[in-house]
Amino acid sequence: MIEKLNETKAFLKEQGIEKVDIGITLGTGLGDLVNYVKIIKTIDYAVIPYFPVSTVEFHKGQLLYAELNGAKLLIMQGRFHLYEGYSMQQITYPIRLMKMLGAQAFLLSNAAGGINKSFKKGDLVVIDDHINLQGNSPLVGTNDDSLGPRFPDMSCPYSPALNKLLYKAASELGVSLKTGVYASVTGPNLETRAEYRYLGRIGADMVGMSTVPEVIMANHMNLPCAAVSVVTDECDPDNLKPVNIAEIIEVAGRSDKALSQLFIHTINTISLNNK
Repeated sequence: MIEKLNETKAFLKEQGIEKVDIGITLGTGLGDLVNYVKIIKTIDYAVIPYFPVSTVEFHKGQLLYAELNGAKLLIMQGRFHLYEGYSMQQITYPIRLMKMLGAQAFLLSNAAGGINKSFKKGDLVVIDDHINLQGNSPLVGTNDDSLGPRFPDMSCPYSPALNKLLYKAASELGVSLKTGVYASVTGPNLETRAEYRYLGRIGADMVGMSTVPEVIMANHMNLPCAAVSVVTDECDPDNLKPVNIAEIIEVAGRSDKALSQLFIHTINTISLNNK
């Protein structure tokens, strides 16, 4: 793994990517952030050594090297999922790379189904904790102690310090921000009524098909992370309607600007704190 990571790192350095302050992964239908940063370099995943290729229609599959008020950003326009046929190790390979390039923080976004009945379409929700229902972990297999410990602690997987910055940004911007627990499932099928009831009973406020493997890997490598979900559909098992994917993308798009401003404000605060 180290050899592969070093090879990918060397390739990116040849492309001018030498220093990264903050890593970012943008979820389904969420890409407005790139309109507010200075793009230095755009690289298709397909040409990056050992990178998977994004197969999801709504994920662009590009790695962006960008700058915002002096902070160097490595932005994933589209992530990888277990349902695409990739392994957990492949899904999380870019997160290892972000850390090796010097990232001090990692911000993630996703589109999620709202299980908590107080959540409505378009709500932004800071993930406070998660439930891994994907049946696997990216840390299964031989552990490389140079990358992280064999048994990483997960008692607080989402950085309280970064979450505090998100709440502060929301307050200053006048953006409504809720808090919840995210359950990650394999997909790509949506859930049944019984499954939504089950998820609610075990403590999930939202459900999606991503994020958790990336967060596990970030914790393994001691990379502070924070994640925000956009609630794109309401998963009330007693009033369940067939999901319209086009509508999910449309709802995500409506909330994207607020989410982007939230991330921008937070990035600027991180940059100021690190100066």
